[in-house]
Amino acid sequence: MSFRSNDSAIDEIVASCNGDLRGAVRALLLINEHLESELAKAYAAAADHSMVERGNSVLH
Repeated sequence: MSFRSNDSAIDEIVASCNGDLRGAVRALLLINEHLESELAKAYAAAADHSMVERGNSVLH
């Protein structure tokens, strides 16, 4: 992603919050929190899947 497209994305985010910078940062923090939660769920699911595969292996 280029510097120019980052600026455009920032402009869009701030505009979607009616120019409220604190609102834009708050929205980004909430989105980040949601994505971190989804990532943690994906890691947990992968770990569970890995444990199931290891349990079925004769050598491991």
